[in-house]
Amino acid sequence: MTRALVGPTHPSESASVTVTAQETMDFTELYKHSGSLVSFSPGAHFVLNAVHDRVIIRKTDSFQISRTWVIDPTPSESATLLNKQASKAIRSSTDSRNNSISHAAWSSDSEYVLAASVKGGFVQVFKLRDEGWTARIDCGVEGLVKAVWAPDARTILCFSDWGLRVTMWSLVTGTASYIQFPIFLDKGFDFHADGRYFVLAERHKSKDMLGLYDASESYKLVRRFPSQTSSLASLALSPTGNHIAVWEGPLEYKLHIMTLAGNLLASFSPDPEPVLGIREVAWHPSGMFLAVAGWDDKVHIIDSLSWSPVTTFELSSRISSEVAIWREPSKWLEATEGRGFLSYEKLRGPQTITLNKIDHTKANPKSGAIQLEWNQTGSLLLVRYETTPTAAHLYLFPSPNEAFVPRLRSVLLHSKTILQAHWNPVRKGSLALCCGNRSIYTWSDEWEGESGEQEEMAECIGVPAKEFDTRNMSWSRDGKGLILLDKETFCCAFEVEEVTTLN
Repeated sequence: MTRALVGPTHPSESASVTVTAQETMDFTELYKHSGSLVSFSPGAHFVLNAVHDRVIIRKTDSFQISRTWVIDPTPSESATLLNKQASKAIRSSTDSRNNSISHAAWSSDSEYVLAASVKGGFVQVFKLRDEGWTARIDCGVEGLVKAVWAPDARTILCFSDWGLRVTMWSLVTGTASYIQFPIFLDKGFDFHADGRYFVLAERHKSKDMLGLYDASESYKLVRRFPSQTSSLASLALSPTGNHIAVWEGPLEYKLHIMTLAGNLLASFSPDPEPVLGIREVAWHPSGMFLAVAGWDDKVHIIDSLSWSPVTTFELSSRISSEVAIWREPSKWLEATEGRGFLSYEKLRGPQTITLNKIDHTKANPKSGAIQLEWNQTGSLLLVRYETTPTAAHLYLFPSPNEAFVPRLRSVLLHSKTILQAHWNPVRKGSLALCCGNRSIYTWSDEWEGESGEQEEMAECIGVPAKEFDTRNMSWSRDGKGLILLDKETFCCAFEVEEVTTLN
């Protein structure tokens, strides 16, 4: 964002001074990580990263190490008993596979950190304000597949192997609650906006069910009701917490909207129904709309009043001149030696983009939307189509006082496949992308032009490191920093404002 202030340096002087404030990006050094386990704390004051069996906490202002913990390598008793070879059980304390951390995460209040070992079958918890405090959860004979924090920051959810159950461990009481037969190990659950209710996709007597549990009452069952699906793919709770969207597996394009009481409000299926089912579903931040996409390169926008489509976006190789088209400059990394900023090329007039040919004879064809993500206010929808893996489509949604005519606003074209793209969690018009090379890419509509009006800008930003390819990225909660991940190393990027004065 650039702005210029022009005026006399002194009332008696005729000379002018131009003060220009420009946002730049400051990068940290490279640090090691394992398993891509790197995250900002919710308050953005610390950065957590795991390296094999070690958890490291750094301060974001200086990146000095604040805490270091090593997990207890002893596997749970159940994991030891289930080990078929006694010699392996004896050596398990030094086996790097059992020592490695598979999951690491902050509690929502930044007070605690969990570090889980799937191979060892345990979760260890550390306290940021007390380096000597620790707690350990042994997951038993059912094993461990995933461990996550509940919104209350004092309960840990452990998903067992084979879909046997979900265990809720309380750090306050030291007790556990159990829910049997979850359908999925890595999805199919969500919390109400206030964190009180927990919704879980379950399978009972070969039928898909939804369970609603009261998290404030030790996850007591409130009600259980059919999901109206024959083969549940996943669920998504609306931001308001009033509605649940559930949809079928990949062989049937059908979505159902239900209340928390289990009442079916509506069902949606396009006409004619596509050959394959739904890939992505995303609620609007206000809960007013629901974006639904499958393998047919169409995105349906459903409103919450009629629960029917109000508009449909369809991928096209032809882009009109009314759309802002930004293209990554050719060989810009070599020209800039990977340092500094460089604007995208803005293409004029209608353009044609390449669409990959789709082989419908193969399972899971490379087509359809692989990402739907709304910005912070819901005025923009990011869509990435697998048919055009190097392009990012940004669709504009009008404000409530404008005529409702959503449209394609901008397209960002790159030389390599986009691996990750995420909106800034605070700024409504700020997007960051990465393509697996020594750079990151940004788009923003908050730039101030010469006329004083805001306009959009797309930039390529080199990462000043000799060997670093940005394969993954995530924003800090305050939207001021980015974590950039390569296979074994990571760095952080922070926006800084430089002020220059020209006489």
